[in-house]
Amino acid sequence: MSTDRRIASLTPCAGRCSTVFGDSVCRGCRRFNHEVIKWNTYTAEQQRTVWQRLDAQLDQILIPMMPLADLRHVEGFVLSKRVRLRPDATRGRKLYHALKLCEKNRHFTEESGLGIHYKQVRPLWDEFERRILALATASYDLAFLRADGISIHLLQSMDEED
Repeated sequence: MSTDRRIASLTPCAGRCSTVFGDSVCRGCRRFNHEVIKWNTYTAEQQRTVWQRLDAQLDQILIPMMPLADLRHVEGFVLSKRVRLRPDATRGRKLYHALKLCEKNRHFTEESGLGIHYKQVRPLWDEFERRILALATASYDLAFLRADGISIHLLQSMDEED
């Protein structure tokens, strides 16, 4: 009998996947549908690449939305609530987890370090979700425009060789 008590690797999963309903971009974690499906087959490098894109999006949206946040305080708050973070988690990722905790329990707002009033939590969360989904969807569309352009170029190159 093994006493190995491994902790499952972190995933971006937010526990409310919408790709099962046909969305190209998950409304929970904002991964592309194929990334959700194939996540467990990805190498560490492939997973890191996805994490980096998702964290860059969080940085782009949340840092400007919460200019009064105290990052050290936020990080301590998130860790005190037993949220597991990747060692390379960005400021946006930490702000996301703190805001998510406050969205679930507005009484946490004062201790969160976000620099917001509890009455701001719901409107901020709603605006964050609107913006982040729009950005993730644009990222998906751009990725497929690039892929489509590459395939058209390859097909043209093959036709020219014939």
